[in-house]
Amino acid sequence: MPRRNACIFRPFCPNSPALNSPFLILETGQPVASMRRHGTFPHWIRVAAGLARDEAVVANVEAGDPLPSTEGFAGVIVTGSGAMVTDKHDWSERSAAWLREAAHEGVPLFGICYGHQLIAHALGGEVGYNPSGREMGTIGLELHPPADEDPLFRGLPAQFPAQATHLQTVLRAPADALVLARSPLDDCHAFRWRGHVWGVQFHPEFSGTHMRGYVRARHDALAREGHCAKQVSRNVTAAPHARRVLRRFVRHARHLRHVP
Repeated sequence: MPRRNACIFRPFCPNSPALNSPFLILETGQPVASMRRHGTFPHWIRVAAGLARDEAVVANVEAGDPLPSTEGFAGVIVTGSGAMVTDKHDWSERSAAWLREAAHEGVPLFGICYGHQLIAHALGGEVGYNPSGREMGTIGLELHPPADEDPLFRGLPAQFPAQATHLQTVLRAPADALVLARSPLDDCHAFRWRGHVWGVQFHPEFSGTHMRGYVRARHDALAREGHCAKQVSRNVTAAPHARRVLRRFVRHARHLRHVP
């Protein structure tokens, strides 16, 4: 079984509806050191998603936790990481193979940042360093027309703010995927594969506090790249629509698993 790390495991009853099933969170990395006092990525995600402690199970795959069966889970959420998908660490490639199988089995998946890239890689997309360089801070998302019919994005403003911090990106989305959103520095900020798998490059779990903390932690790197960390931090705003995407995934995944 996965380590019961940060969240409580509740045994699954095969006869219970998916509305009562927990979500599995694959932990692929840790926050920057200065932000760890605020908890782990799974904790941030669980809170942002509106999940109670007993509605999430964490498998810290980066630390070697085994990948469990998907049976009994309403869906899977993959966290961000300081690692790079292109480094193809053993734990990452094992996770990619597991995600590929889960996707083809119809399990609802939602990847965030590294998780977004890892799912794209698992499904045959291409991941690499963003030609536009580092993207950090509160960025402006622009939705593409397919988002109008997407269960997670429809009805949201055509443009809205989101929090982002990344160097790599999805250079080419998987075959059969629809690209749903872009930003000025990233052409694939969100995609949907078939009707149950999503990846988002932005961080719907980040509050303004999280984002400013990351900007402070990357002060020197931003300076080397010609950016002013203080200015980036001043431009950080709330991003409620981005968080809504995560919460919609939770509701939609439960619906998908509940419908025969």
